[in-house]
Amino acid sequence: MKEIVEKAKKIVILTHMAPDGDAMGSALAMYHYVMDRFSQSSVHVIVPNAFAAFFNWMPGADAIKVYEKEPDACNVLIAEADLFICTDFNDPKRISTAGEKMMANPAPKILIDHHLKGTEDNGRWTKDYSDPAASSACEIVYRLINNDQSPITNPIATCLYTGLMTDTGNFAYSSSRPEVFEMAAALLRAGIDKEYIFHSVFDQFSIDRMRLTGFALYRKMRIYPEHHLALITLSADELDQFHYQPGDCEGLVNMPLQIGEVFYSVLMREERPKPGTPKPRIRISFRSQGDRPVNIWANEVFHGGGHMNASGGELFGQLAQAVRLFEQTYKKYLK
Repeated sequence: MKEIVEKAKKIVILTHMAPDGDAMGSALAMYHYVMDRFSQSSVHVIVPNAFAAFFNWMPGADAIKVYEKEPDACNVLIAEADLFICTDFNDPKRISTAGEKMMANPAPKILIDHHLKGTEDNGRWTKDYSDPAASSACEIVYRLINNDQSPITNPIATCLYTGLMTDTGNFAYSSSRPEVFEMAAALLRAGIDKEYIFHSVFDQFSIDRMRLTGFALYRKMRIYPEHHLALITLSADELDQFHYQPGDCEGLVNMPLQIGEVFYSVLMREERPKPGTPKPRIRISFRSQGDRPVNIWANEVFHGGGHMNASGGELFGQLAQAVRLFEQTYKKYLK
């Protein structure tokens, strides 16, 4: 990777829509690494849409450009870039219009990702650092920086720990291999404040978010006991009642799994149509426990995919339509 990066003068780092902790952490860690290691380069981080306010504290977050808010400025940066670094996604569709603009630029493209790929990659990546066995994109970024024998500074370590912590469910998921804990130990030695990081991400609920969580669990959660399955649906009108902000549903899909007899959980969240898209978009999150895959269901029915126990999908249409499709198909895909 070093050979490509050191030749570049205008670098754009991109990560996926609705960026989570791993997306933010991997993109910002790469930002600090490139800024420190290759000072001759101009570096910009672009995200497709707004990220949650509880990531505002992350080192470098104030320099991120949001494509939906500044499309013209972002289009200029993308058009002029002579290198792209893409973290935590492997399909340009995951970065919306920014993906189309990126693919129109023939500049080299580096991929850093831990998701399963589709059958056709079309050779779009100049360098491909993908590892579906990795806990997170941040784990792969950590390996790359170590392989370059570059120092893990405190800002880099803070960003990497944020992604590692969030994508392993605080080190609870099956992806938490010994190497993951060794990485966490190395980040601690770099001087991170893990209590501050945890508090900044998980203990920043607004009153509205707390009330939305209670409403979702009390009024909107359905249990399908014969398949150990839970479903939560939230319409755009319901989200408006609680003044929904990006990130307010983060982690909500995991909560039904705390019920002893629930092994699968699905969250459906309706987004209002945007100009040029007449139908609302239904964002769908899937979670499961143990050797119970949900990624095949997400891929074959809801145009998504992801990890065995954590996947996503979407549907353009009415929320009721998504629920019908869910109820027509879950028996096929769940043990």
